[in-house]
Amino acid sequence: MSSTVRRVPPVVCAVLIATACTSADQGPRIEPPTPVGEAADACRALTADLPERVDGAERGEPDRESPFTAVWGDPAIVLRCGVDEPQVLTPGSETYDPVGAEFVGVNEVSWLLEEESGGARFTTVEREVFVEMTVPDSYAPEVNPLLDVATAIDGHIPLEALYADPE
Repeated sequence: MSSTVRRVPPVVCAVLIATACTSADQGPRIEPPTPVGEAADACRALTADLPERVDGAERGEPDRESPFTAVWGDPAIVLRCGVDEPQVLTPGSETYDPVGAEFVGVNEVSWLLEEESGGARFTTVEREVFVEMTVPDSYAPEVNPLLDVATAIDGHIPLEALYADPE
């Protein structure tokens, strides 16, 4: 009986080692936004004031600590504060279509709704800073988590001047 020794290419070894060293307890992979100035201040205040539970799911830790992100549950409901304006609302973008966009209002906060594979992405509108929440289908109806964050968003993310009540 003869035995054959096969060499595994170094690249495959590196991938296997990296995968093995990745913690199973690590939070969901999130790309933190990078707001600056007053937007960053508003986002820090918002994330510090977010609830510990959203739609019954407990707050967790994302893979990269950031004062501009929050997660709840598994699969994760993800909030990112200080994101770019959605392309569907950005004049000149290939997907610009504000007339065809779908919006929902939840407790004084208006959101753009974009269906995604496996869930929905909601982005605040009429606010000086864009806040995005992605909600997996397993939390259907996906709009429910917005109820739990609406008060904090309304309290920390100012309305754009056009929508603000004149004082």
